[in-house]
Amino acid sequence: MAPAIVHPMLGSAAVLGRPSPCAILHTLAMISRPFLLAAAGFWLLFGLVAGIQVWISMITHGHNIALLLGFHVAVWIVWLAPTVGIVWLARRFPMSAPRALPFGVHFLAATVIGLLHALYSLGLMLWLQPYDAMTASAADIQLEQALLTPLLLEWILYLLVLGAVLALDYGRRSREQAAEAEELRRSLVDARLHALELQLRPHFLFNTLNAITGLVRTGRGDEAIGVVAGLGDLLRYSLDHAGRQRVRLGEEVEMLTRFLEIHRARFPDRMTFEVSLPPPLTQAAVPILILQPLVENAVRHGVERLSGAHRIEVRAQQVGDRLQLQVANRGQLTSPVSEGIGLRNTRERLRALYGDQAGFALTQAGEQVIARVELPFESLA
Repeated sequence: MAPAIVHPMLGSAAVLGRPSPCAILHTLAMISRPFLLAAAGFWLLFGLVAGIQVWISMITHGHNIALLLGFHVAVWIVWLAPTVGIVWLARRFPMSAPRALPFGVHFLAATVIGLLHALYSLGLMLWLQPYDAMTASAADIQLEQALLTPLLLEWILYLLVLGAVLALDYGRRSREQAAEAEELRRSLVDARLHALELQLRPHFLFNTLNAITGLVRTGRGDEAIGVVAGLGDLLRYSLDHAGRQRVRLGEEVEMLTRFLEIHRARFPDRMTFEVSLPPPLTQAAVPILILQPLVENAVRHGVERLSGAHRIEVRAQQVGDRLQLQVANRGQLTSPVSEGIGLRNTRERLRALYGDQAGFALTQAGEQVIARVELPFESLA
């Protein structure tokens, strides 16, 4: 029987392999350890499958299976080096545009890799003698045929590796672009929220200064001084939390109480209030100044416009994974409901921060108007 030159993939006509990787690894920071492990695992499996295929086709020859499998694994595991080289070439000469240079470089690289791998495979075969006495000797090998026969397979493997590298690179760039788009979206949301917050502050300040003016005109100077002090606390709170979109509900309620005290100073004989906040909810995260426009709306459309006693009730409760905030007062909703700056601001801020996960509603319940905010429950450490 003639000596055999068995290619690991072709089954029984030539033997082929690939170059070594280590020198290129240090120049490629983009290649991660998991990538190298995955590539090495792939070529190890590729070599085992190729070796088993050849062994089965020659099972009657009685070859040493360990030597045969070891030879084929050694032939294919060195494709880890071209894999690393292809990664570098794909970055250095991208195939994104149909230009002659990248195609020429990759064609040349595939040819050189194929020829080098064929030489490596032949040398390894002559050294290990995996087919025992059937292994071809150096004199039996026609070098030109042994180098060119597996070249088509080498080109195909190069294209497959290049395609996989391009697909992985495309996936990485897509994830980066998605992350950048998300960061840009957050920046735009933050900018919009900041604009809404700046819109809210002058509105709140203007209304409070009006309250102080009313107290001074009616000769209630001591109460006006108290309101000015309360206004100072509220402004300090607003400045201390500038740029923060969410605060603890306990902090918000503390400042809301000061705000209610300012308005009670205006209507000491007609206005009372109650704030109900269960202790476990003090750490709940809420948008800053989310309750103040609702209380201001209750004062403006209830206490100021209707005679008689008024009681403003502020309540917070957790329902499952939702936080409900409620401001109730005596009043009557108009039809259609008209929303001023404060309520529009509240609705837009909730939409910007939570999307469809939060809601705001004004409802009539008997003689009471109830403003209700509902949002996902989260705690701030």
